[in-house]
Amino acid sequence: MTIKAMYVQPGGGLDRVTLGTCDSSTPQAGEITVRIRASSLNYHDYAVVSGMWAPPVPRIPMSDGAGEVIAVGGGVTGFAIGDHVVSTFFPTWLDGEPEIESMETVPGDGIDGFARQQVTMPATAFTRAPKGYSHAEAATLTCAGLTAWRALMVDGPLKPGETVLVQGTGGVSIFALQFARMAGATVIATSSSDEKLARLEALGADHLINYRKDENWGDSVRRLTGGRGVDHVIEVGGPSTLAQSLVAARIGGHVAVIGILSGVTATLPLLSALTRQLRLQGLVVGSRHHQMDMIRAIDATGLRPIIDRHFMLEEIVQAFRYQETNRHFGKICLDI
Repeated sequence: MTIKAMYVQPGGGLDRVTLGTCDSSTPQAGEITVRIRASSLNYHDYAVVSGMWAPPVPRIPMSDGAGEVIAVGGGVTGFAIGDHVVSTFFPTWLDGEPEIESMETVPGDGIDGFARQQVTMPATAFTRAPKGYSHAEAATLTCAGLTAWRALMVDGPLKPGETVLVQGTGGVSIFALQFARMAGATVIATSSSDEKLARLEALGADHLINYRKDENWGDSVRRLTGGRGVDHVIEVGGPSTLAQSLVAARIGGHVAVIGILSGVTATLPLLSALTRQLRLQGLVVGSRHHQMDMIRAIDATGLRPIIDRHFMLEEIVQAFRYQETNRHFGKICLDI
């Protein structure tokens, strides 16, 4: 069967994204075929499509995919036709400690992704979607949702009554705010926009800092916590924010090093990290087991993702152009 798909050409670039077709195969033993209904944009996807991490061959982009099962191969017991499912970021990392350091197995990067109408993959490359979620809502979980979950609930691990610092209003940060509030934590949020800070407050942020107006926001975080500092920092900014994040963390605190929004090379204030005995934990998303745990928590609490805007699949370039403006609050989704 021939289906519609978007491609980014070798070398990348938003002006080199084209509409094309690909084949969808019949599921073999252990596989399922999924009618993809939605995807969501992440900075990782932007890096691939824009050419920062240029694909060597024509590549179907997008790491996140959600839809319904339309065919089931032999031996598959966990899914049935009609089930709503969501993809996993690392299709081969099912459980246990991380053993993958490259993007060779990641959809939309090392292999073709979900900017297409249909896909056949091993059943273990998906989990069930949360109950009552739309396909677009489910598609926000694969990368951003699971990254925030792992940072706080697995690597943290976050305890009720602790304090969490989140940076900005992208998908990971907003999910982290929501998970932290779900767990009974106090949240301090930063943004360069007072309007966005007001929206973060409406979502449950306890303290707000405009980092454009307060360059030494790490010290402000310390003051807000009585001089102690926060237990967990969701560090998404990279080189431009890391030093202040180390200031903001308590002695022995946890800094989840996630984002590279301002670059990939940073100067580490090593003496401060040593004397204050900080734990810097780098992470890239999580395992299938982590995702299943997250979805159980979502089902139990009714948490819903924040979606800023929808685009059609053929509008994928416009969607990335909108992402470039940094005007979005939460996730940008593709409807397929």
